[in-house]
Amino acid sequence: MDLRSTQRMKRLRVAGAVVLSLLPVQPLLAQDTPAPPTETIRTAATHTAAEQRIIDLSKTKWDWMAGKKVDSLAALFDDRAMFTHMGGTWGKTTELATIKSGGIWYKKASIYAVDVRVFGDTAIVLEDLDLEAVVGARTVTNPFMVTEVYTRRAGQWRLAQLTFSRLVRPVKASAGGD
Repeated sequence: MDLRSTQRMKRLRVAGAVVLSLLPVQPLLAQDTPAPPTETIRTAATHTAAEQRIIDLSKTKWDWMAGKKVDSLAALFDDRAMFTHMGGTWGKTTELATIKSGGIWYKKASIYAVDVRVFGDTAIVLEDLDLEAVVGARTVTNPFMVTEVYTRRAGQWRLAQLTFSRLVRPVKASAGGD
């Protein structure tokens, strides 16, 4: 390679570096963060009898959880039920032990909307709620979309799955609850 070719290559490299430095590289490398959702579920004006039974059962479950009624909950929870929290996933035995010991006290669920879908012997419940809970010795309130899956066997509905998904919306419940 002669001197002219070497100088030309250096100029091309410098020009290329300048062009690259002008490109908006950061947006190309960063993932787009989706905007928070602007809508949530809505409670239907009317429900079928089956849907209403599931809604009532879910409400009763929250009352039992607040009252630490582990015997009633043990009858409701399927033996293979799974519970997904912000801190992990575990089964029926651990969930009941956590409630009984006070490791998590589901003090109050302020429910703003409920959607239930029944598919034969399976029902899925979505609840937009604020949950006031005592975790260890600390009272916390978090906005959640709770998903509950119920299965019906021998005419009885049993809870098979309970998942807490933290929402990006602010807490709606008044501080301390009522």
